[in-house]
Parts: sequence; C-alpha cells; structure tokens
Amino acid sequence: MTGIPASAAGGSSAARGASGPGGSGPPGLTGARAAKGSSGQQAARNDADTSGDQEGARQARGGKLTAAAVNQASVWNVANLLTMLRLLLVPGFVALMLAEGGYDPAWRSLAWAAFAIAMITDLFDGHLARTYNLVTDFGKIADPIADKAIMGAALICLSGLGDLPWWVTVVILGRELGITLLRFLVIRYGVIPASRGGKLKTLTQGVAVGMYVLALTGWLATLRYWVMAAAIVLTVVTGLDYVRQAIVLRRRGIAERRAAPEEAQG
Repeated sequence: MTGIPASAAGGSSAARGASGPGGSGPPGLTGARAAKGSSGQQAARNDADTSGDQEGARQARGGKLTAAAVNQASVWNVANLLTMLRLLLVPGFVALMLAEGGYDPAWRSLAWAAFAIAMITDLFDGHLARTYNLVTDFGKIADPIADKAIMGAALICLSGLGDLPWWVTVVILGRELGITLLRFLVIRYGVIPASRGGKLKTLTQGVAVGMYVLALTGWLATLRYWVMAAAIVLTVVTGLDYVRQAIVLRRRGIAERRAAPEEAQG
C-alpha cells in the first residue's frame, strides 16, 4: 500500500472528485446531467421571453385600440359640446331677435342673453381645448364657423332692422371672411397666429354688438355708438396687420424653398 506513487493517489482522488458528490457515478454522466439542466433552464428562459414578448404585443395592441377609442370619443369632449351649443344658439338668437317685429324690449333682452352665452362659450371652449388637450379636427373647423355665424347673424339682423348701417356689417363681415380666406391661402408657408389686437377686436365687437342688441336709450345709446366706432377701427387695423403678416410669411416661405435646393447642391 505504501508503494503506490503519490501521483497515482492524486489521480485517483481527482477521479473520485470529478465523479460528483460523494464520489459516486461516472464523470461523463454527471457532466451530461449538468448540460441537460443548463439546457432546460435556457429553454425555460426562452419560453418566458417568448411569453413576455407575446404579452407585450397584446398590451401594445390593446393600447392602440384604447387610444383609437379615446380619439373617436374625443369629438364629444366638453370644448366641442360648447362649440355645438354656440351653433345651436344661432337660429334661436335670430328667432328671438326678430320676434314681435324685432323692436320688443323683452324679446331683445332674451336675444341679448343668447348672444352673451354664445360669446362667453367662445372664450371658454378654446381655453379648455388647449389646456386639457381636447383639440380635434372637428373643433378646428366648427369653432371659427360658430364664431362667424353668431356675429354675422347679429350684424345682419341689426342692419335689417335699421339699427346699424349696412356698411358697418359689410366692413366687419368682409374683414372676417377675408382674413379666414387669407389664412388658408398662406397655410402652406405657415400659420398666422392670433394677435393681441385681434383678441381685443373680438372683445370690442362683442361688447358693441351686444349693446346694439339691447334696446338702449339715453347716454347708453350714445356710448354704444363710440364702442362700435372703436370696434370698426380695430377691425380695419388688425385686418391690415394680418395682411402684412401674410405677405411676410409668404415671402419667407418662398425664400426658404429656393434656398433649400442650393444648400443641397452645395
């Protein structure tokens, strides 16, 4: 026993150690078991990854469907409902304005209430749409139509009843329709933003027309004349400013388009 070389003893011990725990079992079998276990773990991880990918795809599809449902339902948000209310108020306002020949103070007061509600909703629907991200294609189209409809109906009724000269109605409505058309013509070059003067013009027009809708007498009747004069001045001045902005925007857009090919060639 003492004659066994140390190297042989060491080799035997190494062989036993390689055979696995307790020194039992052939070394090759233990390695196969380890490889099999590793393959099983890898397969389990692959299955888990596949399941995770499938679940992620299902969630993505569900998210897209949910987003589509929200976009479809967004047409009926509060901002658009206020715009629809303003459109519905137009025929009601006209009916109240022309009731009893159009000169009855009580009916004119009701017509003023309808006009006031329309103007107030005009202030709120745009603010709500921008603040709470409720901007929709319907709102972009319907909101300016509702604005022009209620103001145009009031001006035409007042001129038809003889309370307001026709030239005033032509100037205001001509400016509004002209600027709207101008915006569409230059939209390829950019958007003309609403200016402070334009917002002040809208407010002054609303106050002036509202005062004319009411059957006012005395100094209030004189005051409404000057408020309307201020509205006309703002209407013309802001209209000319929008024309200037449109010309500058168009020239800039044309210059940028001409410069783009030159930069590409250079």
